[in-house]
Amino acid sequence: MSKANMDQKQMHFVLVHGSGMGAWNWYKLKPRLESSGHKVTALDLAASGINTHKIEDVHTFAEYSKPLLDFMASLGPNQKVVLVGHSFGGMSIALAMENFPRKILVGIFLAAFIPDTHHKPSYVLQLVRIYYGPLIFKYISQYKCHLFCHLVEINDI
Repeated sequence: MSKANMDQKQMHFVLVHGSGMGAWNWYKLKPRLESSGHKVTALDLAASGINTHKIEDVHTFAEYSKPLLDFMASLGPNQKVVLVGHSFGGMSIALAMENFPRKILVGIFLAAFIPDTHHKPSYVLQLVRIYYGPLIFKYISQYKCHLFCHLVEINDI
């Protein structure tokens, strides 16, 4: 599809939040896309947002991503969507892209994780521990709000 056709055609955006978030995370973007004539679906993944599953009952990544996978399965054979994943949502859209390649117009990884097909999932964490030591995770969790809260408007929390 050419850029000119993409500009004129209504697209269906499927917005996937990061971990610890929910569909509400997209409350500013969703109406802007809709006012531009696009269809928008913002999903709550398992145990996120208003999804009622308890995180203790979500045992696999596929279970966590099930709302997205179910949505993709429900699309007609000729429907294509623009998947947008933020943060850990990138992993969920990658799974959907792998399972439903003919239903994806494009995948957008917005400051998101992208799966590494050459290493096991813990590879990056192992590198962080080697270079920064095990205390870095305690430091990050303890001070992340101090470091980043000034970037967030109080109305966005």
